[in-house]
Amino acid sequence: MKVKKNYQYIGLLYISPWIIGFALLELYPFIASLYYSFTSFDLINPPKFVGLKNYMTIFTQDETFYKTLQVTLIYALIAVPLKLAFALFVAVVLTVKMRSVNFFRTVYYLPSILGGSVAVAVLWRFLFMKEGIVNQFTSFFHIPPVNWLGEPSTALFTISMLNVWQFGSSMVLFLAGLKQVPGELYEVGRVEGASKLRMFFSVTLPLITPILLFNLVMQIVNAFQEFTGAFVILPDGGPLHSTYLFGMKLYDEGFKFLKMGYASALSWVLFAIILALTALVFRSSSYWAHYEDGGDQR
Repeated sequence: MKVKKNYQYIGLLYISPWIIGFALLELYPFIASLYYSFTSFDLINPPKFVGLKNYMTIFTQDETFYKTLQVTLIYALIAVPLKLAFALFVAVVLTVKMRSVNFFRTVYYLPSILGGSVAVAVLWRFLFMKEGIVNQFTSFFHIPPVNWLGEPSTALFTISMLNVWQFGSSMVLFLAGLKQVPGELYEVGRVEGASKLRMFFSVTLPLITPILLFNLVMQIVNAFQEFTGAFVILPDGGPLHSTYLFGMKLYDEGFKFLKMGYASALSWVLFAIILALTALVFRSSSYWAHYEDGGDQR
């Protein structure tokens, strides 16, 4: 028993850096933000308790709240399906036996490492400027230039493509799932004369739905928390606030207008929205996610 307890203490000692980091950098800010959400706090003077005033202001007086929520929802509806579809497509391609496949897998994963950086966001802005490389390339085909970042109809889509470009993490998970599909099922499909497209939708896709569920939840969470790319490319949320995401509003309220209490309340509203969407996805997964043991999520 003494030896077992000693091993437990040693284990706790090894994970103590993580425990300390979690308590100071995640748990404390999480609890503190809940407290600040019920206060008026400007980062300079001590917080003053105001009860539910911040939440009442959000839902009844803040005109930009519903606009940013709408923009963020549209952003998620564009970025998440395209990202997952592209990641799955690349994963399927990379399952084909060919030379240097490991090299291509590494290359396709690189955007996920670089995509969230400020430098890449700046590069994205230069690529899609009216005189940028994209319009210069399309001019060779006599296609008129598009004001990608200057028109409300194209600005949000352009920023969403930066998120889609970071498909590497989802691709790796899909690739792992595809490797687990039994080859005998494909043999049966070939014997029955099924096409590759039919086998994909009847065999491959149903068997990787648990991976699809995980990727869907993670990408929804990431999309609603997006900030860096949109802020660097169009820091004012323009044109006409068409790219003013919820994360940018949080930043402006907390650090630009010094309304940290109000920003904390917004963050908890966002937390509730993400929680509700995640619960909805999990609830719906009982109808389309399939598991090897025959279980579901209901």
